[in-house]
Amino acid sequence: MDSPRPSAADFTNPPNYTFTHHRLNRVLRDPQKTPVVLVACGSFSPVTYLHLRMFEMAKDYIRQNTDFEIVGGYLSPVSDMYKKPGLLSAHHRVNMCNLAAEESSTWLMVDPWEAFQSYQRTAVVLDHFDYQINTVLGGVQTQGGDHRNVHVMLLAGSDLISTMSEPGVWSHADLDHILGRYGTFIVERAGSGMDQATDSLARWRSNIHLISQLIQNDVSSTKVRLFLRRGLSVRYLLPTVVVDYIEENGLYLDEGSNLTLNTNFSDKGKDREHSTTGGKSSSPVAQPS
Repeated sequence: MDSPRPSAADFTNPPNYTFTHHRLNRVLRDPQKTPVVLVACGSFSPVTYLHLRMFEMAKDYIRQNTDFEIVGGYLSPVSDMYKKPGLLSAHHRVNMCNLAAEESSTWLMVDPWEAFQSYQRTAVVLDHFDYQINTVLGGVQTQGGDHRNVHVMLLAGSDLISTMSEPGVWSHADLDHILGRYGTFIVERAGSGMDQATDSLARWRSNIHLISQLIQNDVSSTKVRLFLRRGLSVRYLLPTVVVDYIEENGLYLDEGSNLTLNTNFSDKGKDREHSTTGGKSSSPVAQPS
C-alpha cells in the first residue's frame, strides 16, 4: 500500500519562503504520459555545466525510453548545516544556481527550501517537492482539463548508487522511501560500475534508471575550487554568469573565506557523493542512519 502524501504538518519552512514554480509546465502535452519533475540535491559549490548537463541527459533518456513527460526540473542546494568541509554559504550557492538556471535553461528552477534551514534528509526533500507540487499547486492538468499528480524523481550521479549499495551507509527506510516511492535517474560517471552497484538494490531496480554519459565529462565542483585557489581560469567549465559572480564576490580564493563552519562532519555517504560527483557532483544524498 502506498504511504499517504505528505502534509503541511510534515515540514518547517525557512523565513519568507515561497516555492519556485514559474517554469513548471502546468499542462501536460501528452495525456498518455506520466508527468515527472526531476530534483537534483547537492552542494553546488559552485554549480557547474555538468550539474546542468545531467538534466539534459535525463531529458533525452526520458523521451526515448520512458512514458514520462518532464514538466520541470529543480536544483536543491543543501543546507549550511550539512557542514561539509569547504562548503560555501547557502546565500552564494543559491544565487549562483539561480543565475545558471535562468541564463542557460528554459525549464530548470532553484528551490531554496533545503538551503536556508536545518539539515534535511533527501527523503524529506523529495516529500517537500511532492507536497508543494501536488498538494499546494494541485498537480498538473491535461489539455482536456483532467487532473494529474506529478511524479517526483531524484536526479543524481552514479556515486549515489555506490553509497546506497554499501551496508550501513543509508537507512533501509530512506532507501525504500527514495527508491520505492519516488525512484531515481542516475547519470554514470567515469570509473563507476553502475550495474554492479545496483545488484544489492535489486528490490527497487524498476525505479532506478541508469543513464550512460555518451560524452565523458568529469568536471567537478572540487576541481573547480582547486583551480580557483590556484588562480587558474574556470571559464567554460561553469556558466559565464557564475564565473562573473565568483570573481565579483571574491569567492573560493581562500580555503576558509566565505565558507561555513565545517566541524563534526561524519556523514560518510554524503561526503563521498559530494566530494566526487560533478552533477550531484555535488549532489547530495540522504543522511545515513
